[in-house]
Amino acid sequence: MNVRNQIKDYIATQPEPKRTDMQELHGIILGIMPDCKLWFLDGRDESGQVVSNPNIGYGLQTIKYADGKNREFYQIGISANKTGISVYILGIKDKKYLAEKYGKKIGRASVTGYCIKFRTLRNIDADILLDAMRYGVEQTRA
Repeated sequence: MNVRNQIKDYIATQPEPKRTDMQELHGIILGIMPDCKLWFLDGRDESGQVVSNPNIGYGLQTIKYADGKNREFYQIGISANKTGISVYILGIKDKKYLAEKYGKKIGRASVTGYCIKFRTLRNIDADILLDAMRYGVEQTRA
């Protein structure tokens, strides 16, 4: 199955209102990054064990590790979790930036160094989320 179909199927399996929110986020991110590489990670490791929630990734960046190794990975990701949705903004060097810049004004969300977690889109200011995602993409643009 191709990545677009995996993403479509993953979103379709979500209960409402999560399904509608994830579909809306998918469209918003594609609006920011219309020609981006799409990723779908099913949450399983090499042995087939579930190690995380499935997630959708957008864009491409090269992550450089302290041991000198590099890995290609996405810039923005979304994932359904038990209580809502997580948006991952990966590659920002300053791990306090998202929380300090967006944490107080985004609404009812938990904001960490790379993740914005919320129950539903209506609980947050979507324009603030969009601004945070744009910032993340700019920070990791090759």
